[in-house]
Amino acid sequence: MQELFTFYANQIEQHTTLLSKIKERLFTSSMLRLAIFCIAVAAVYFAFGNARLVVGIILATIMIFLFLVSRHSDLQYKSDKLNALIKLNKTEVEVLNRKFNGLPEGNEFKDPLHHFSQDIDLFGKGSFYQYSNRTCLAQGTEVLAHILTENSIAQIKQKQEAIKELSKMPEWRQEYSAVAGLVKTETSYKTILKWLANYKSFVPEIMKHLPNVFSVFSAILITVYFLGFVSGWIVTGWFFVGLGITGRFLKKINKLSSDTAKIQSTFHQYQKLILEIEKTSLSSELLKEKRATVVSKKVKTSKILKEFARILGALDQRNNMLMGLVGNAFLLWDLRQSYSIEKWIERYGLHVEQWFATIAFFDAYNSLGNFTFNHPTYTFPKINNNKTVLKSEGASHPLLDSMKSVPNDVEIDEEQFFIVTGANMAGKSTFLRTISLQIVMANIGLPVCAKKAEYSPIKLITSMRTTDSLTDDESYFYSELKRLKFIVDEIKTERYFIVLDEILKGTNSIDKAKGSRRFVKRLVASNSTGIIATHDLSLCDIAKELKPVKNYYFDAEIVNGELHFDYKFKEGICQNMNASFLLKKMEII
Repeated sequence: MQELFTFYANQIEQHTTLLSKIKERLFTSSMLRLAIFCIAVAAVYFAFGNARLVVGIILATIMIFLFLVSRHSDLQYKSDKLNALIKLNKTEVEVLNRKFNGLPEGNEFKDPLHHFSQDIDLFGKGSFYQYSNRTCLAQGTEVLAHILTENSIAQIKQKQEAIKELSKMPEWRQEYSAVAGLVKTETSYKTILKWLANYKSFVPEIMKHLPNVFSVFSAILITVYFLGFVSGWIVTGWFFVGLGITGRFLKKINKLSSDTAKIQSTFHQYQKLILEIEKTSLSSELLKEKRATVVSKKVKTSKILKEFARILGALDQRNNMLMGLVGNAFLLWDLRQSYSIEKWIERYGLHVEQWFATIAFFDAYNSLGNFTFNHPTYTFPKINNNKTVLKSEGASHPLLDSMKSVPNDVEIDEEQFFIVTGANMAGKSTFLRTISLQIVMANIGLPVCAKKAEYSPIKLITSMRTTDSLTDDESYFYSELKRLKFIVDEIKTERYFIVLDEILKGTNSIDKAKGSRRFVKRLVASNSTGIIATHDLSLCDIAKELKPVKNYYFDAEIVNGELHFDYKFKEGICQNMNASFLLKKMEII
């Protein structure tokens, strides 16, 4: 653990030192622009009366300013990225200190009808999502949420190899995340993709050549004007001709400019993210497959996106009044850039969705690589296809403090069912969530919180937190029945690991005992596997009838008038309950 703190501290120190140097250069850049402006004002003052010289000074100053502004923007971007990197590393230090409640909770992904997410605190405050998520893009966040809830048992070994590889690339992951964090999303990626798919061209094909011809003629005309061969009236007339040509398409250009202004930053940053993927050598099968979707043998995707970002930025220059007037009058600037944008969309528009998906994939998988890097003592389950579904030595819940949690060993075979009894607060629910989360993490390809683990892939389904619905006029008991019916329907077609916490909580004890017994028999007959926690000791008798059923418990003892828990998973049936003791202890009875 100390090595992790040292790594992040070194990263913070390194980036902070670089940031100080960049800030000095930014200050110098600002002073230089101020000096150029002052010199230009003085030059215009002394040249006043010589129109040609004044115009020349102004044009030269504009060109110098454009260069300095571009240089300053590059420095500002480096400063912003270093700040992002510092923030990333500080966040990791906070999380290592188990302070992560300020991170996104993922409440938008909560789904009470999902197979397991509601029951195992996958989303929400203090959730696994909040603890592990480091995505920076909206689409990446959605991809990560999908990975967590997918309940897929496909390609687990390939997922493991991909996550292992990314876990060993902390500097690359942070660079990628820092760049992704600087994306300014005025428009969602879904809106961008829809806009590209539905875009209708309006610029005539003649604009492929006309702006070039017009610009050359403008350059010649301005040159001969400065040489004194033509009057300023001819230049003025040509000025209005250019504005007239552009004006015919002004309404549509304004609409295009408004749309592209909202997506320029996205493409500018996405180009940088693609570049990070392109220049990185990857060896795992899954990562190589994803990288191949953006690596072209002909033209680099980063170059294609950079060109589009450049064109979008060029069109955006029309919002500069001087550039808008002069550029359109002498260069047909708006038509030139609009034509280029339309041709780019025509050629590459349909590829953008795949490029965006790849960018989001790496954003999501960076979180998984980061989680693995931060938990070097966790183990990747050995994937088998034998009768042992899960064998885990020293299993603990990843959200519990490792210094305080009590690890347990568990081994459950295919088509076995464990009935777990225990006193209140003895650790039953935590154990259920530990096993459930181990299955979810194993299916994702993550290492699990255990010394050693073997796993035969299986999907998960749970019923631990059924709630009533006032809006649907639905009782707690009916809600639970619906959940159990959902489970019964699912296990008809899929192989599941089932985790239940107290069956039929919403009915009386006699009815509950009968119903629970029959339901367990139904599950065993379906050849499913799972764990059932209960306070009903009579349910444990079913182990005498059904060989696949075994009894386990968590114990509680009263020592010197105080309740003591050892949180150990033991074979047998719990005999010590603590409800009456707690009622007396708290002076309720």
